Amino acid sequence: MCDQEMLARWGRQAMTRRGFGAGAMAAGAVACAPVERAAESSAAQNRSGRKVTFATPAGTMDGEFFHPASGMHPAVILWPDIAGIRPAKRQMAQRLADEGYAVLLANPYYRDVAGQQFEDFASFAANGGFDKVKPWRSKFTPATIQTDARACAEWLLEQPEVDTDRGIGTQGYCMTGSFAVVAPSADDHIQAGASFHGGGLVREDGPSPHTMLRADAHYLIAIAQDDDAEAPGAKTALRNAATAAGCEAEIEVYPADHGWCVPDSPAYDREQAERAWARLLRLYSAAL
Repeated sequence: MCDQEMLARWGRQAMTRRGFGAGAMAAGAVACAPVERAAESSAAQNRSGRKVTFATPAGTMDGEFFHPASGMHPAVILWPDIAGIRPAKRQMAQRLADEGYAVLLANPYYRDVAGQQFEDFASFAANGGFDKVKPWRSKFTPATIQTDARACAEWLLEQPEVDTDRGIGTQGYCMTGSFAVVAPSADDHIQAGASFHGGGLVREDGPSPHTMLRADAHYLIAIAQDDDAEAPGAKTALRNAATAAGCEAEIEVYPADHGWCVPDSPAYDREQAERAWARLLRLYSAAL
């Protein structure tokens, strides 16, 4: 699916589905709140986090870094979706840190703005978020994605919490799903890329992410059912590209709509999100 169609769909979801965003996250928490809150409290005691900045060829990247409180761990670059760094993405990065990873939640919009810009996807959709980020997104190309991925990897390898003998993983959602496909081509330390309901993975104009798969990297490409309906040939092109590259790649269409993995998305599907999460952990266990 092209970016404009993808954004239009998310916009329609945002306007027609009530009670998402913070409400959706709250609803999920209420379902088993005593157990989940106790587990989160225990995990938080064994987790550290801080805001970070570092230089890239294009300026000063900012983000948030989460990791277990002690020891060295394999690193992961987590790119947020179109609404950027916010509580839902922070929650996902922290959960991954609790699984034993050193996670950089990176700001893809650092060339224009720093830090959190929206509280949740609901506020993004209701307050002109699509128009606001449009000029920021215009700077994303395979070349700039490679530049940013390389800078993130280099910064991570300098951190004492990162096990430099292990590979680096990267994951992206929606807009940044393509980041996860492109990133391994930027730096040999990046050994795994996971794209969830990613947009623009197969393009006819300009360099296409699906042609940039690396032979010795591992990939997880989880496609939304509505994205597949819009572009049914994309999965075939991705599979053919993986075969041609000789890389390990799991490419699957999930029975869920675009955005299903993100807790504050209007399309959040807890069952399928947990299934995708389990596949992500399996990917990182094998590749990193």
